[in-house]
Amino acid sequence: MNFWLSPGTLHIEPAQGSDAETIARLHAEGFYRGWTREEFAAYVAGKDTPIYVACDSRRRIAGFAMLRHLGDEVELISIAVDRKWRNKGVGAQLMRALFEAVRMSPAKRMLLEVAADNLSALKLYGKFGFAKVGERKGYYPRPDGTPATAIVMARDIG
Repeated sequence: MNFWLSPGTLHIEPAQGSDAETIARLHAEGFYRGWTREEFAAYVAGKDTPIYVACDSRRRIAGFAMLRHLGDEVELISIAVDRKWRNKGVGAQLMRALFEAVRMSPAKRMLLEVAADNLSALKLYGKFGFAKVGERKGYYPRPDGTPATAIVMARDIG
């Protein structure tokens, strides 16, 4: 499965085991508690946790998105874009690719969690029709010890 993007001649494809280190680095850049290369290697190998990467023709990864299939629901576990590729539409293209990837699955709804103070992510998810369905106070740890609230969002797949 390839989804061609613009600008920048990127495309989206399923992650490979060799991508785990780069994915772990991108995750650590975007989140306080990044996951390890070993954890991402296990997710890439798992059938219920597909990871998609946005990369150039030389497979330099600009961003990734990871799902978890849960019967008639699918959860967006994580999405991250390399700093030099932010604000260039990569996150939106990853979201489009995710919906295309799950279109033929049994999933009827997509869920996600996002930090309440992550305004750019909230804007992106709102653009894709996600609405708040709940929140989890004190869910995300922060470096300063003050936990952040997670907003739980969902939208139908159709």
